[in-house]
Amino acid sequence: MVLACTTLACASATLLLEEPYGKMGFFTATGHAAVYLSGVCADTPVHLRPCARGETGVVLSRYDGVGGYDWVAIPLVPYLYAVERPEDVPLFADAKMTEFLRDRYRRKYLEDVAPDGKDGETPSGNWYELVGSSYDRTIYGFKIETSPEQDDALIEKLNSSPNQSHFHLASRNCADFAKDVLNFYYPKSLHRSLVADVGMTTPKQMAKTLTKFSDRHPELQFSRLIISQVPGSMPRSSTVRGVVDSFFRSKKYIVPSVVFSPIFAGCVGAVYLGTGAERFAPATNAMVLVAGRDPERTLDREDRRAYQQQLKHLLADAYPQKAEQNIDKIWAKLQSNAKAGVDERGRPVLRLQVGTSFVQVGVAADNVLSASAPPQLVRQLLEARLQSELRRRSAREVSESEVARDWDLLQKAIAESDPPLVARTTLRSESVRGNRP
Repeated sequence: MVLACTTLACASATLLLEEPYGKMGFFTATGHAAVYLSGVCADTPVHLRPCARGETGVVLSRYDGVGGYDWVAIPLVPYLYAVERPEDVPLFADAKMTEFLRDRYRRKYLEDVAPDGKDGETPSGNWYELVGSSYDRTIYGFKIETSPEQDDALIEKLNSSPNQSHFHLASRNCADFAKDVLNFYYPKSLHRSLVADVGMTTPKQMAKTLTKFSDRHPELQFSRLIISQVPGSMPRSSTVRGVVDSFFRSKKYIVPSVVFSPIFAGCVGAVYLGTGAERFAPATNAMVLVAGRDPERTLDREDRRAYQQQLKHLLADAYPQKAEQNIDKIWAKLQSNAKAGVDERGRPVLRLQVGTSFVQVGVAADNVLSASAPPQLVRQLLEARLQSELRRRSAREVSESEVARDWDLLQKAIAESDPPLVARTTLRSESVRGNRP
């Protein structure tokens, strides 16, 4: 367990293997590495302490150019979603909502690490990587058991050592930091690959070596997790790879090599096949982590296809024009013109203009049905959420309970906007659930 394990008696260390995204994902597919410690918390982002009962630990990672620090500690839920409570995670995220939530959290907790720019504006730089990682990418977790004594020793070591950045992509990167932390708990458990990664430390290699280490030490209660990228219009992250793996799989690198140096290209191919890079699948036997709950099973392929068919029929009934059935794109455009904010309880909302007036739409599961927005807008948001959720490239990333919750919310929204339609969707929903064991 991750979020549910809140006492010192069940301490653990989880290597987070994070997929690449954006421009860096185009040029290098190695992604990012961090370590989640369930028994370690923090007074500030740069000073650690043991967790008290009910606290859920921190994520430790090394960044380039964040406050001049070598490592920063962020509580788990903010690290993933830039909010403090799991129930405040938005159902559908775009760039504006992501930026708003990140800056809101920064202004409240991270001013010492990432202070305001001139005239109080949001600063530039890489500080945004500290919070809201799940808006940018899918993350894989590799968890092993630790002890409170090991946590205490790490706290003493990091608090007493200089926390000054000497980041170097080839020798002191994020994966090097994760390797050092886990090797502190279990010496020689992680190591770099001189062949597959030409001597660099990569996140994927760290996950592979931790998996092999756990095979030799079954008493450490090893398990795997998937933390899915939040549905929405943010660009989807891509597959994480090692150095040679990335080079071999990339046409922009391997094709010119084949043309100008076939021998070199052949050597790269031999290393790729010889190291078994293509055989390591991070999602194998993984459970899905849903914020605020224990890890749970994924939605099986049959139920996923059934939900996809249900949603397809619902959209066809509701929107006769085929173009209007791409509701996630329609909602994304609508949301891009809205203003992000929070309600009186701090839950995320959107302020949209409808005609000559403005309406407020709750965008978290906890407030999506409670705001005063027109039912049609609420319905479109939930349809967009489900469409984006069910379009994931892998069934392993889809949580059974989240899809069921989202479908129930959609039925309630439809009941407000189109009562005859809700009867048909309810019958289809019951037929899907009747297929479950």
